[in-house]
Amino acid sequence: MTHNREVSPCWLDPEKPTIEFPDVELAMQEPDGLLAVGGALSQEWLLHAYRCGIFPWYGPGQPILWWAPDPRLVLFPEQLHVSRSLAKVIRKGQYRVTLDEAFTDVITACAATRPGQSGTWITPEMHAAYVKLHHSGYAHSAECWYQGELAGGLYGVSLGGIFFGESMFARMTDASKVAFVALVRQLERWGFGLIDCQVHTNHLASLGATAIPRQAFTALLEQQCQRSCAPQRWVLDEDLPGLSPTSGVHSGNFQV
Repeated sequence: MTHNREVSPCWLDPEKPTIEFPDVELAMQEPDGLLAVGGALSQEWLLHAYRCGIFPWYGPGQPILWWAPDPRLVLFPEQLHVSRSLAKVIRKGQYRVTLDEAFTDVITACAATRPGQSGTWITPEMHAAYVKLHHSGYAHSAECWYQGELAGGLYGVSLGGIFFGESMFARMTDASKVAFVALVRQLERWGFGLIDCQVHTNHLASLGATAIPRQAFTALLEQQCQRSCAPQRWVLDEDLPGLSPTSGVHSGNFQV
């Protein structure tokens, strides 16, 4: 049953002993997916939110806003699309990809104000919360390096067999895409069934992401979160198909 909700979002009491979010089908249609306000950014709140298909997104000076948009942009790892131009960049072998080697640097770069923007949604509070999740083994980063310098990357949260992507950045052309391709290939190797991309962007759609109904996403989420996967630091497999065996490091140059 789909609810048509045009009233104010639910207020969450951060002092309440139990963490409870409203049913995602109660999310507002305008703005699309706004579900609740308040709560906290502790590990308990964040992990519970992700398990319910909810993520935080708000600006400086605002209370914490929780979202569950409809439709939901997702990528099935086997449907990853690498364009000819991106494949050409990857074949050049100029970039090196790693996992979980520079999480703080990646989220800091994602938080930097970009051209045409007046601010960032990755507030200091949000930044600190995800760094803590990383130290607990739940939040992960993929880094793309050029001649020893961080050229691009992305970060997100992992639960069971699903990776919830949060943000990407690039200082060089296609650097974030190269990192994303490497991560998706590794997640497919590990048996992950889904990557949550949240809302539509042309950038992610070009890589194969597609929009599905929120109810379909919720069903997939329940299935994927049942997979047992202990939180830990991630390392890119040396023998991953397409990974150069001559890179001399535990991660390396992707080939296609």
